[in-house]
Amino acid sequence: RHLFRVASSVESMVIGESEILGQVRGAFTAATAAGTHTPTLSRLFHSAIRVGRKVRTQTSIGRYAVSVSSTAVGLARSTPGDLAEKTVLVVGAGEAGQLTAGNLNGVGVGRMLVTSRTPERTADIAAGLGGEGVPFAKRAEAIADADIVISSTSSPDYVITRDMVVAAMALRQARPLLLIDIAVPRDIDPEAETITGVDLYDIDRLQAVAEKNMQLRKKELSAAERIIDEHATKYAGWLRSLEVVPTISSIRTRAEETRVAEVERTLAKMNLTATDRKRIDAMTSAIVKKLMHEPISRLKAPHEGDRYVEAARALFGIEDPAEDPGD
Repeated sequence: RHLFRVASSVESMVIGESEILGQVRGAFTAATAAGTHTPTLSRLFHSAIRVGRKVRTQTSIGRYAVSVSSTAVGLARSTPGDLAEKTVLVVGAGEAGQLTAGNLNGVGVGRMLVTSRTPERTADIAAGLGGEGVPFAKRAEAIADADIVISSTSSPDYVITRDMVVAAMALRQARPLLLIDIAVPRDIDPEAETITGVDLYDIDRLQAVAEKNMQLRKKELSAAERIIDEHATKYAGWLRSLEVVPTISSIRTRAEETRVAEVERTLAKMNLTATDRKRIDAMTSAIVKKLMHEPISRLKAPHEGDRYVEAARALFGIEDPAEDPGD
């Protein structure tokens, strides 16, 4: 049950994150390559991976962005128009900004512009993102070209002022502009949001959206738990069947050995043809099968068979295969 919860990201610090399922799959792949897995572990991990997939596809536990970068990407994707036709401007060399820009690249943004105070750093970031470098002094002109601006610098002052945004909007022919300010302190003048067509998200607003989304994910926990419980019960049933199967096999072996011994002892005293011997052998085999049918069916019954295992072993004089004869 714990492994199923882990694979479903229910146990993760960030509920619904997607990386853990790949890590579970990787752990099992490594065990397989090392030859350390067993049939029981193999069944367990295959079940866990199946549960993790099912939770993600049948619930909304991973649907809502809960990190700053993923929330920013979600906002960008929700803007009107096709992302493949949009231009993103990354301002600064901050890690959070680069991560957000990289995520936007992953969802198919059309064009990426990069600017920072250091030309060499600008060139490196642009190369890593597959974008174009822009001189920092020309960032105002770049804002006019962009549909989404992500700013993450360490500057103590605004690097994007209200006047810059006003000038950019005058050249945009009413195209909306999304500003995402991940910097602390702020990179973008809060007054920019008062401009028609401009939507500004700073770190506090992004975190508020992420927290709201986390609450939405938590509402999906009960649905995820039902899936986990269902498969945990199935796996537990399979484990119990491992105890039942040896008992059934032992009963059948014991019955067949007894039948064969008695048939041979009886036929040794009778002068019968080969055809008659075959008929008697078939008849006794059919009798034993009919006698064994009901008890074996009870042992195989889902959720019930394990109740009869101990009694069956006692009745037929079968040792528990889990016990060490040397004990």
